[in-house]
Formats: sequence, structure tokens, C-alpha cells
Amino acid sequence: QVQFVESGGGLVQFGGSLRLSCAASGFTFSAYGMRWYRQTPGKERELVASISSLSINTNYADSVKGRFTISRDNAKNTVYLQMNSLKPEDTAVYYCNRSPSLDSWGQGTQVTVSS
Repeated sequence: QVQFVESGGGLVQFGGSLRLSCAASGFTFSAYGMRWYRQTPGKERELVASISSLSINTNYADSVKGRFTISRDNAKNTVYLQMNSLKPEDTAVYYCNRSPSLDSWGQGTQVTVSS
């Protein structure tokens, strides 16, 4: 059974940093690219960042480029999202999934950035 467990969210001030983690299980982690998404109430889930299976390629939404860094540790079946220079508009629930994404989602982790 595929499972994603996100953690590391919290309340942070404008300009602050957070590091999110996502532990994945139920599939061969090292064989898949991974993605971070975020969602705010009333809006569709937005793709924030992606990373290839061996960390060779990364991609970012324009809104986070230069501020967020995605990385992964295949030995730990974990993908990370380092978020710096946070803005109030980054406030959302953050989710991870593999690439291509599955219908199975974790509970997400709430990130709240105060102005």
C-alpha cells in the first residue's frame, strides 16, 4: 500500500524558513520522480517542485523559484522541501506524491506564514 507521510510544517514569520519532509512507502522509491504540491481552501492543488529519481533534474513553479529547494534521500525513502524567504502567499497545506502522481495522498503538512 502506497503511503506518504508529510511533516515539518508550522507557523513562521515573513522571510523565515522551514524544511518539509515526506516519508514514502509501498513502492520502489528510487525508481520514481517525486513532487511537492500545495493547496489552499477553494483552490486546486498546485505543483510546487519536482525531482527526478536520481536527483539529476529538478523543476520549480515560477512562484517559488530561487526560494525553495527540493531534494531526496533514496536510502531513507524521503523527499525534502527546503523553503526560504517565505511569504504569506506560501501559506497552504503541502503534500508530496510520486511522478506521475497517484490518487493516494497523505494528510499533508500545514505551512502558515504570517506577515
